Amino acid sequence: MKTTHRWLSIVEGCLLVALGIHLLQASHLLISGTAGLGLVLIQVTNLSFGQLFFLLNLPFYLLAWWTLGPGFTLRTFFAIALLSLLSELMSRFMVLTIHPLLASALGGLLVGFGLILLFRHQASLGGLNILAVYLERRFNWHASITLLIGDLGILILALALLTPSQVLASLLAFMALTSVVKRYHRPPAWAVPKPAGAG
Repeated sequence: MKTTHRWLSIVEGCLLVALGIHLLQASHLLISGTAGLGLVLIQVTNLSFGQLFFLLNLPFYLLAWWTLGPGFTLRTFFAIALLSLLSELMSRFMVLTIHPLLASALGGLLVGFGLILLFRHQASLGGLNILAVYLERRFNWHASITLLIGDLGILILALALLTPSQVLASLLAFMALTSVVKRYHRPPAWAVPKPAGAG
C-alpha cells in the first residue's frame, strides 16, 4: 500500500507540473530550474520542451546516484521521463489561449504543488531539484532557498531572449512557486536535526 501511494503521488505530481508548464509555455513564459532552462532553449532550438527537458537532466543522474541513492535516482528518472511524455502529449492535444498573468500565477502554483508531492515521496524533477533535495538532506537547507537562487539565474538568461513584459510575468510564476514550496513543503524526518540529548 505504501509503495502504491508513493508512485501514485509521483504520477499526480508530474501531472500538476506538466499542466503548469503547459500554461506557461502557451504564454511564452518561464519557470525555475531545468524546466525553466528548457523553456528558454526552445526559443533557440528545434527541439520540443519534452525532448530538451529529458536531455538536460541526463548529467544530473550521476549526482543523484552518488549522493541520494539508487532509489531516489530511479524515482527521479521515472518522474522526468513521465513529465517529458506528458509535456509532449499536452503540446499536441491541448491548445490553450490564456492571459500571461493568469498563466503565470496558475502555472507557478501548479508546478509548486507538484514539486511538493515529488519531494515528499523522495523524488524530484532533476537538475536544480536534485541539488535542492541534496542540500536539504545534507545541510537542512530548505529547498525553496536553492530554487530561488536558480530562479535568479534563469531570469538573467531570459533577459537576453524574452521581452521585459514576459520576464516580469515569469517572475510572478517564480514567486508563486517559491511561496508554495516554502509554505507547504516540510522536510522529512531524517532532515530535521534532533534536539540536544535526543536519542
